[in-house]
Amino acid sequence: MKARYQYRIYPTDQQRKLLAQLFGCVRVVWNDALNLCKVSGGYIKPADLQKICITMAKKSAERSWLSDVSNIPLQQSINDLGAAYKNFFESLKRKGIKVKPPRFKKKSGRQSARFTRGGFSIKGNKVYLAKIGKLKTIWSRPLPSEPSSVTVIKNAAGQYFLSFVVEVEQISVEPVRPSVGVDFGIKTFAFLSTGEKVESPGYSRLDRKIRRFQRKLARQVKGSKRRERTRLRIAKLHLKVSNIRKDFLHKTTTKLIRENQTVCLENLGVAGMLRNRKLSRAISQQGWSSARTMCEAKAERYQHRSVAVISRWEPTSQVCSCCGFRWGKLDLSVRSILCISCGAEHDRDENAARNTEKSGVELSQDSKWTGSGHKTSFGAIRDELSTHLEDKQLRLFAC
Repeated sequence: MKARYQYRIYPTDQQRKLLAQLFGCVRVVWNDALNLCKVSGGYIKPADLQKICITMAKKSAERSWLSDVSNIPLQQSINDLGAAYKNFFESLKRKGIKVKPPRFKKKSGRQSARFTRGGFSIKGNKVYLAKIGKLKTIWSRPLPSEPSSVTVIKNAAGQYFLSFVVEVEQISVEPVRPSVGVDFGIKTFAFLSTGEKVESPGYSRLDRKIRRFQRKLARQVKGSKRRERTRLRIAKLHLKVSNIRKDFLHKTTTKLIRENQTVCLENLGVAGMLRNRKLSRAISQQGWSSARTMCEAKAERYQHRSVAVISRWEPTSQVCSCCGFRWGKLDLSVRSILCISCGAEHDRDENAARNTEKSGVELSQDSKWTGSGHKTSFGAIRDELSTHLEDKQLRLFAC
């Protein structure tokens, strides 16, 4: 399987100018090709776009400077546009969230350019890029195999990185437990069915700094040097928050996949939750969707691992994990529950994690399961029917 290995690089002043020129050419080729597709009113094949936007454009006076950079990143930019259109058209045919169509690239923000084999080489401790030169690279870990491509990236904070695509082998480690259920939360990032709590790092101090500098940025004159310094400072604070969250999620998901054979998660409707204006900031800071994506990716990396995603409509917080009695919806302020059927007292999050594990194990053992997660367990259906019968008997008794 393929994976990405990213390393920090420190280009010289001359190399920064060459990289800025490369990013600009890649951006112009993308925008020209996208504009051509929109004007023609239909999809154009990448091969035809390369002839028009690269080969013919180099012969014109307006785009003659495209010859100053390597031709490989320009071709990859056209291929990326074709992949973006393909993903957009395929999302229109299926149910669920639709992929947005390709948009024009801007000069501000993240910039990237991809080199395939023939456009780069590793020479000692440095990486050579065509028409850029040898870049000083910080090798934080060795590459597991020969890379097939490399992407040079400049983020909004002005930092440069190289991202290699390499082939990696599967990891064979015996799991500690057969399965575990995970219930995501806000105050506590995750509550496991084993009773363990996973606390998320605090982002409040950095968040207050970001909001303060954003108010300062709004008062400054556009185009001024002070505004650019403030923008760069905000970008570095955002990067710091992102790095803290990414490091925490990688460590947490690696531990879950490494120690458990089946990790049971809930298919949360994060897009709908973000409409809550009081909780949207706290929800977006947790990174639940990223955690699920990392778990699914690492389950493929480790042998005999799987991720079971249950339906978002599964009543994990409404059913007793011991006897299966369903008590119905509860307010979020209720954190401890006493089951009137078996007398067991549950912590709300731990009970939900145990029910998530039961439903996830049922899904993973179902031969007809396709991985969509849209299946309600028979226990939940039985408890729901029994609850309706009990309510009907109570109404008849009251009459």
